[in-house]
Amino acid sequence: MPAPDHAHPVDPERVAHARARLPGREETARLTSVLSLMADPTRARVLFALDLVEELCVGDLALALEATEDAVGYALRLLRTAGLVANRKQGRVVYYRLAEGFPEPLRDHCLRQLVVLSEAAPDDD
Repeated sequence: MPAPDHAHPVDPERVAHARARLPGREETARLTSVLSLMADPTRARVLFALDLVEELCVGDLALALEATEDAVGYALRLLRTAGLVANRKQGRVVYYRLAEGFPEPLRDHCLRQLVVLSEAAPDDD
């Protein structure tokens, strides 16, 4: 793909540096898919809750989130399909937890910092 014409000077070294380190289109598409999945308030709260207590059943998650079991169950189904949440069955009760390898920095830094940044964002009046 040829570079577009620019009215300003282009720094070819920086352009090459950025291009060499950018994730590919497919990887970026997967990332945005996961981020959009996590953008739902119920799903995000499920992830936060499971980070805090390690595992809960649907009913207990619904109580913790003050949400319906249907909403929590649907959120868990989507998160499990995406590989973000795992489950185990004990008798008739299914317990959910963050999937093995769920990135700790994402939980401990990124998600919480995004909340802080959004609180600090100026209001558009």
